[in-house]
Amino acid sequence: MHLLYVDDDRINLLLFENACAALPGVSLSTAASGGEALEVARERAPQLLVIDLHLPDTDGHALLQRLRQEAHLRDVPAFLCSADDPAQLLPAALDAGFRGCWAKPVDSQMLRRELAGLGIQMADDARSFASPCAGAHDVAAGS
Repeated sequence: MHLLYVDDDRINLLLFENACAALPGVSLSTAASGGEALEVARERAPQLLVIDLHLPDTDGHALLQRLRQEAHLRDVPAFLCSADDPAQLLPAALDAGFRGCWAKPVDSQMLRRELAGLGIQMADDARSFASPCAGAHDVAAGS
């Protein structure tokens, strides 16, 4: 399972990397801006998008719309991630095409639960979903 996490806050990036590292079979690419996210997603297609609401060059809603213009990203599940109250953000997030809104910081248990909710099992489970890939902004997780 390959994720793309977009956030301009280095601490949040590190926390998300740590959450993914606890999940076998999960690989992670990161981007700190909307423009970088588009480049990274073109280099290595993610199977899940997690996008911060507030980015330096755009907002999460607009970035998702730009990512959806890429044919290989039209149906990739996406979640908005924010330090703001997820309950207040959820209606607009759903309208924008996100499947939900996660509160920061994201931990590995919550991430595992959300992936299971999408029908995705981790590599240590009987029905694993994994994808071997490589990319410039990648972080190996679970190894």
